[in-house]
Amino acid sequence: MSSVMKVLKLFVPVIVALVVYVLPTPEGLSNASWLYFSIFLGVVVGLILEPIPAALVGLVGVGVCIWLKVGPVGSGVDGAQIASKVAVSWGLAGFSNSTVWLIFAAFMIGLGYQRSGLGKRIALFLVKTLGKTTLGLGYAISIADLILAPFIPSNSARSGGTLYPIVNSIPPMMGSYPDKEPRKVGAYLVWVSLAATCVTSSMFFTALAPNLLAMETAVKSGVEPISWFGWFMAFLPAGIILFLLTPFLTYILYPPTLKGSSEAQKWAQEELGKIGKMSIKEWLMIALAVFALVFWIGGDTFGVDATTVALSVMIGMVLLGIISWDDVLGNKSAWSVLAWFGSLVTLAGGLKNVGFLEFIAKIGGEYLGHFDALTAMIGLIVLFYLLHYFFASTTSHVTALLALFITVAMGIDGIDVRELTLFLMLSLGIMGIITPYGTGPSPVWFGSGFVSGKDFWRLGFIFGMLYLVVFLVITIPWVRYVAHAWL
Repeated sequence: MSSVMKVLKLFVPVIVALVVYVLPTPEGLSNASWLYFSIFLGVVVGLILEPIPAALVGLVGVGVCIWLKVGPVGSGVDGAQIASKVAVSWGLAGFSNSTVWLIFAAFMIGLGYQRSGLGKRIALFLVKTLGKTTLGLGYAISIADLILAPFIPSNSARSGGTLYPIVNSIPPMMGSYPDKEPRKVGAYLVWVSLAATCVTSSMFFTALAPNLLAMETAVKSGVEPISWFGWFMAFLPAGIILFLLTPFLTYILYPPTLKGSSEAQKWAQEELGKIGKMSIKEWLMIALAVFALVFWIGGDTFGVDATTVALSVMIGMVLLGIISWDDVLGNKSAWSVLAWFGSLVTLAGGLKNVGFLEFIAKIGGEYLGHFDALTAMIGLIVLFYLLHYFFASTTSHVTALLALFITVAMGIDGIDVRELTLFLMLSLGIMGIITPYGTGPSPVWFGSGFVSGKDFWRLGFIFGMLYLVVFLVITIPWVRYVAHAWL
């Protein structure tokens, strides 16, 4: 890339932010809120273009907001006096977020699989068993996620902590690396892994932690709860279609250059013979993995958070000698993601703090109120879905918008609020595919480096819109006319 293009890419986010800010502030929104939104939009453009590392883009955005003292609660009011200490505390709050540290620990767990050799062994077994075709590997990974999904209510733990280390071990064995032939097989497997976990996160009530938060929020908003079985049946037809379609569609739209062959299976079998019996470190890694799975699956029963488990496994790997403390300090990808995701969580929360999201929801409600109930309901679902572009986690999305949208729906004649609430909740998993920061494991898979930023955004848009269309076309009539009896 020429130096001129680099400079242009560096200034485009700044220009976008400035242009938006100098536009007339929309009626009903304060100048401070509009300023914050312009900064946030500049950050999003920066994340798309990546003139500098993504983590640095997020940190720059937080730094600008701290200097201008916009983002904390109350800062959306013109003339508000926000103390410098309050602004700094708000700016650093994202780095105490439990999901951020779960993602960080997931990178370290992946390193444990690599250093112990267990990841290589499992990957070789998968290649030997299902590696006749790359498409077969894609379905194998998807099925593994499907099996774990009902029992692990954290897709970060499930996809980022359990499957990522295994999947990440497969491409190097086929000569595919982030900086060398990523499209050979690595990019395909990475995208399928993320897309599959987004589908399974919507398929089961207990497959995504924000699903549980959403149900609690809905009940507190006066909506009758939906049973586990009712949730499953409501999404089942769309879930089956999307689950079966995802590996194949990726194979068509983002094809691997290596299609797979019997030679790969034979090679994997020979390699398994070379590495011999299981080592002590591999057995220790298995023990830690089982420990993590037990407490991730039974986290509510044991009263232990998924992040606590992940950090405990990371510490255990160091103490048992599976990885060293220098390995922890030297894992640049993990620290980069920590800085990136921590800043985005902060920036996303600021949209609510300054009143911008409430403003958007109000405008949407007033506009949709002029349509018939079905059209208004579809409009609310689409708006709720697309607004996820502004969120760095599904949890923050639920916290900021779900109760607000339920309130808006209650003011529109003819809408079945319980039915709409179910549709909004069912969309939480699949919406995670649209951005590199849309759901917990997204930064983990993006951080692997196999899929470029440009491709990530492009595929996110394609799959995100496809998932939304299938969801609307299949789920709405299915729930209204068939599955309603099970809710």
